[in-house]
Amino acid sequence: MSIRIGNAPCSWGVEFPDDPRNPAWKTVLKDCADAGYKGIELGPVGFMPEDPTILSDALTEYDLELIGGVVFRPFHDAKQWDNVMDGAVRTCKALKAHGAKHLVLIDSISERRAPTAGRAAEAEQMNNGEWAAFRERIATVAKMGTEEYGLTVGIHAHAAGFIDFEPELERLLDEVDDQILKICFDTGHHSYAGFDPVDFMKRHIDRISYMHFKDIDPNIKTDVIEKRTDFYEACGQGIFCKLGNGDVNFVAVRQLLIEAGFNGWCTVEQDCDPTLAIEPIKDAILNREYLQSIGF
Repeated sequence: MSIRIGNAPCSWGVEFPDDPRNPAWKTVLKDCADAGYKGIELGPVGFMPEDPTILSDALTEYDLELIGGVVFRPFHDAKQWDNVMDGAVRTCKALKAHGAKHLVLIDSISERRAPTAGRAAEAEQMNNGEWAAFRERIATVAKMGTEEYGLTVGIHAHAAGFIDFEPELERLLDEVDDQILKICFDTGHHSYAGFDPVDFMKRHIDRISYMHFKDIDPNIKTDVIEKRTDFYEACGQGIFCKLGNGDVNFVAVRQLLIEAGFNGWCTVEQDCDPTLAIEPIKDAILNREYLQSIGF
């Protein structure tokens, strides 16, 4: 087993490239390195410089490897296809330029699903036609990333999108060729959705190519689900807590990865509100120390 631990700009509150609340991109790189990580994700394309020379020099300066990047766009909305492809192509080009491996696809938050994040029984479902078109948009980007750019593409379930709950994720996996679509498994979002991350990993470990390590505060989860709190408000309330302080069993996660001979990156993500995140480097350090304490 060879597992490497990275971090991502969302741990510094970076969700969108043009958010005026974002910290400087070099601050994120420096903090990540100072906290003891050797790898970092790209973040939303446009946050870090798209000029490969500029970013390459900075990665070298901070002794960091670019791990991968996320396309967090509205795959659920046919009218937004150009937007989705813009994010996908630019992210693929950036990852290839820096030798990164992982392209992560996430259906972004939908107004139709936001009110029922974490409540599978209440969530609105796509009709068959909508689902078929949605699936094909995901498959198109997955095929492009795999065949044109040589990347490993993983689908990532996310609260308040149309790939949120376990049955939706498994349906997609059944319907899209595993040669072009793997799983980027996020422990926290799976818990937020009301399912057991460890149980899912036991059944699908062979298709998991990349991990996002995220933990969930069970008390805040109960509260925000009952109150139907907006996803980003929940982030501001601290639903994604420091690793080891929530309901995800990371000891069991580690054991499953060891047994499977998992080889690659596991990236810490502690989503937060950038205006409320006071010195996120402190949480980054604590998260790294916790993982080290359980053998990562």
